[in-house]
Amino acid sequence: MTTNVRDTVSRLIPDPGKSAMYGVSRLSLFPDLRGSSLTRGSFRLPKDGETNILITSALPYCNNVPHLGNIIGSVLSADVFSRYNRARNRRTVYICGTDEYGTASETAALKERVTPRELCDKYHTIHKETYEWFDIGFDLFGRTSTPYHTEICQSVYLNLGKNGYLEKQVKEQTYCDSCAKFLADRYVEGICPHCGFPDARGDQCDGCSRTLDAIDLIEPRCLLDKSHKVVTRSSSHMYFKLDAIQPRLEEWIKESYRKGKWSPNATINTEGEIVDARIRSGLHPTPVTRDLTWGVPIPPLGREDDKEMDGKVLYVWFDAVNGYASITANYTPEWQQWWLNPENVKLYQFMGKDNVYFHTIYFPGMLLADGRNWTTLHHVSTTEYLNYEGGKFSKSKNRGVFGPQARETGIPASVWRYYLLATRPETQDAMFSWADCIAANNNVLLKNFGNFVNRALKFVSSQYNGIIPESGDEPGPLTPNDPLDGEFINEVNTLLRDYVDALESVKIRLGLQTAMLVSNRGNGYLQAAGLSKTLLVESPQRCAQVVSRAVNLIYVLSALIYPYMPSTSEAISEQLNAPPRVIPEVFCTDILGGHHIGRPDHLFKPIDEKMEAVWKAKFEGVGGVSQEAPVPKRKAKKTAADNIRTNDAKENGPKSEEALALEARILEHGQYVRSLKEKKEAKEVIDAAVVELKKLKTELAVLEKT
Repeated sequence: MTTNVRDTVSRLIPDPGKSAMYGVSRLSLFPDLRGSSLTRGSFRLPKDGETNILITSALPYCNNVPHLGNIIGSVLSADVFSRYNRARNRRTVYICGTDEYGTASETAALKERVTPRELCDKYHTIHKETYEWFDIGFDLFGRTSTPYHTEICQSVYLNLGKNGYLEKQVKEQTYCDSCAKFLADRYVEGICPHCGFPDARGDQCDGCSRTLDAIDLIEPRCLLDKSHKVVTRSSSHMYFKLDAIQPRLEEWIKESYRKGKWSPNATINTEGEIVDARIRSGLHPTPVTRDLTWGVPIPPLGREDDKEMDGKVLYVWFDAVNGYASITANYTPEWQQWWLNPENVKLYQFMGKDNVYFHTIYFPGMLLADGRNWTTLHHVSTTEYLNYEGGKFSKSKNRGVFGPQARETGIPASVWRYYLLATRPETQDAMFSWADCIAANNNVLLKNFGNFVNRALKFVSSQYNGIIPESGDEPGPLTPNDPLDGEFINEVNTLLRDYVDALESVKIRLGLQTAMLVSNRGNGYLQAAGLSKTLLVESPQRCAQVVSRAVNLIYVLSALIYPYMPSTSEAISEQLNAPPRVIPEVFCTDILGGHHIGRPDHLFKPIDEKMEAVWKAKFEGVGGVSQEAPVPKRKAKKTAADNIRTNDAKENGPKSEEALALEARILEHGQYVRSLKEKKEAKEVIDAAVVELKKLKTELAVLEKT
C-alpha cells in the first residue's frame, strides 16, 4: 500500500513502557531522522539540554480496588500529560505503583485473613490490570515492597540523621492491654477532636481531612476488637524536625509555585501567599517511625538510642513518597539521572486534593533536609472529588463503578477516558452521571468527532479508490492567506495554539474541549465546502483540495486526541495508513497526493439510552444513595430542568434527527463557552458566545414543542 507522508512529522518518543517507537526498518523510511538525538541511545534516560519530563501519580494504597474517582484523580490525568509530552517528542518517564507498607495493608490483611504480602500481591495485580484496561500507560507500574525501595528510604533517613534533622522523642502512644502491644495509628479509631467525626482514624480524619495523633482521639478503640481496652504508654520514636527546615521550605514553595505555575491548592493561593494552616502556625517535628513489622526497617544511625528503634519501621508516608524514586530505580539502574538532576528534569506530580500537604510540604522538606541535589516538584496538579449519581462512591455498599466493572459495561476504554476527562473535577467536585456519559458518547464522540473522520475518509475510499488526490497544496504549512480557506486555516491554527497553551499549563479538561472544537470545525468545513459527488464533478480541483485539507485535519486530530484516547488515535492512524504524528503548532499538508489510506471504519458505536436505567440499578448498591454529596444551587436548577426535559422526551417519544443535531450543537457550544471562561477571555467574547448558546437552546425548545 503506497504511503506518501512528510517524513518530519512522526512521533519518535515511544509509547509508555515501550523501548522504541520505530525499528531500523521504520527509520529507513525517514532518512532525515536517522542520527538525530531522538534515535540514538536509550529513551529511558534524560538528555542534557533537552526538555525532560518526569511524571508521577499518587501511589494507590494496596488494600482496595480503585473506583472511577480514584482513576481520574491521579493516574488518568497524569497519563494524559505523559502522552502529550511524548507527542511533542520529549523524553518522558511516567512512574506509579502500589503503596504497600504500613498499617493500611496490615489491617486489611487481618480482615482478609492473609499475610500483608499476599494481600499486596492480590491488589497490585488488580490495580495493574485495571489501569492497563483503561489504556493508562506507565513506564513502570511498580511497588514499594522492593529491595531498591528499602535502600533508598534508608539512605534518606540516614542523611536526615547525619544532617541533624532527626531527634528522638518519648511520647505517649496508644497501647492495647488485650493485644499486649502498641497500636499504630490505623489500628486505632475514635472521635475526631476537631470536628467530632465518629470514625476518625489514628492518622487522619476522613470527616475534616486533618492529620491526627492517635492519642488525641476521643474514646479510642482497638481496630482488632472494639471491646479491648485502649490506654496510653510511653514509646520512643524518631521525629523529623520539619520546624528546622521551615525557612528554606517556605522559600522553596514560593519559588517552585512561581516557576511551575502550580494549580491552586491548599498550600499556596493564586497570589503566591502560603495559606497552609500548619505552616502559618509553625511546623512541628513529625514522627517518622512506627511500631509495626510490615515496613522498611529502621537503619542504625550510630547513636546511643539506636537500640530503642529496634523492631520499628519507617512511617508509611516517609516511605511512600520515596517510592517514586525507588520505582524509577526498578525501571532503570541509572535512576539518579532523573531524580538527582534538577537542571535538566522537570517533575510533575498528580494527585487528589487530600494528598497536597505530603507532596508540597512534607516530601519537599524531606528532600531539602537530605542534602542531595534532588529533582524537586516543578508543577503539582490536583483534583477535587468525583462523586457518583448524587452521592459518594462506597465499596462497602457496592455503590459506583470499581475497577474491572467498567469493562463489564461494554463501554470501550476510550469512551470512559473521554467522559472522565471531560468531567475532570479541576476546581470543584464533579458528579458522575450515566445520562451524561451516554450523551457524551452519542452526541459528541459519535456525531461530532466520529462523523467528521468517517465522512471524509469514506469519501476518499468511494470516490478516489482510497488514494489522496493531488490538491495543488505544497507540503508543509498551509497559508493563512488562502483565498478560499484562509479563515478556516486561521481558526485551526488558533485552536492549535489554544490546545498547546492548555496542555503546557496542565489544563487537561480545557485541552480536550479544544480538541473537540477542532473536530467541530472540521465538520463545519465539510458542510461549508459542500463536499459531495456534485462538487467532484463540477469542480474536481476544488474537491481534491477540500479532501486533502480534511484528511490532513484528521491527521492533526489523531495527534491531539492521542493523550486522551490513545486507542482511538491508533485507529485513526491505521485508517489513514500513516505513522503516529507529533502535535503540530500550525495546520500543515502532511499526507500528500498519491497516498493510499487504509479501510475507513466507525470509531464509535451508539449506546442505547435505555442502558442508563440498567446501569443505575446495577451500580446503585445497597440502600441506594448514601452520604449524599452537596449540590450547588445552579447545578440543582440545571439538573431539575434536565429532568423535566428527559420526562418530556419519554412522554413524547423519540426525538427527530433535527432535534438530535441541535442537541449535539448545544453540547459542543457549551464546551466552547466553558473553554472561553477557563481562558478568561474578554467579557464581550464570552457574552456573545453565551447569547449564541441561549439562541440554540431556544431553537431546540421551539422544535420540541412542534
